[in-house]
Amino acid sequence: MKQKLEVLIVEDDLRIIDINKRFVSKLDGFEVIATATNGSDAKELLACTRPDLVLLDVYLPDMLGTELVWYIRQHYRDADIIMITAAKEMEMVQEALRGGVFDYIVKPLVFERFRERLESYRAHLLRTREAKEVDQDVIDQIMTRRSLTPKGRESALPKGIDLLTLEKVMEAIRQTGDKGVSAEEIGREIGTSRTTARRYLEHLVQEKQARADLIYGSVGRPERKYRFLPEQA
Repeated sequence: MKQKLEVLIVEDDLRIIDINKRFVSKLDGFEVIATATNGSDAKELLACTRPDLVLLDVYLPDMLGTELVWYIRQHYRDADIIMITAAKEMEMVQEALRGGVFDYIVKPLVFERFRERLESYRAHLLRTREAKEVDQDVIDQIMTRRSLTPKGRESALPKGIDLLTLEKVMEAIRQTGDKGVSAEEIGREIGTSRTTARRYLEHLVQEKQARADLIYGSVGRPERKYRFLPEQA
């Protein structure tokens, strides 16, 4: 997965656009690349920017956001959508869900909720984009993604394992490819101690999301190297 997911904001209120941009700027792994205040401009920007994620309002000056959802589904199937809107009508929610939106957030927007939903989306991509083959447990996680908030997933983690740190370790180990990486190297990469990094790496090994090999050098004790297992993502 690319280092930063590119975001297009489609919202007719300039004040809300500014809030959304500031919220996105506080999150690792996301970058706003363009904004649009109506559906027509959004279509032009979709063609030239090809964003990973669209943050979309329902009420636009020239069309409903739900109409734009179906346009995106027809022309840009790789783009994901999160609705951020004041629209609370069940008809709107159902239409958005039928169009395959990842999430639906009702205004007024609160940063903590915004952060949780975007981190949930990024975690979903980490599970799906690297996977070559999945079992029923992974399929169940993917299909119920809307209930998999970071808080909910964190409650299922063992003591001493923090979700955000775990995702940083997963991202770092993915970047190393087949060459493998030591706990000390991961610790330097994410800013933790070697002992902390090793605890997270061993958790990934236990969950069959990584494997550990002993590498024997010419001198000293063998070094434990960790490799990501994409087929189990």
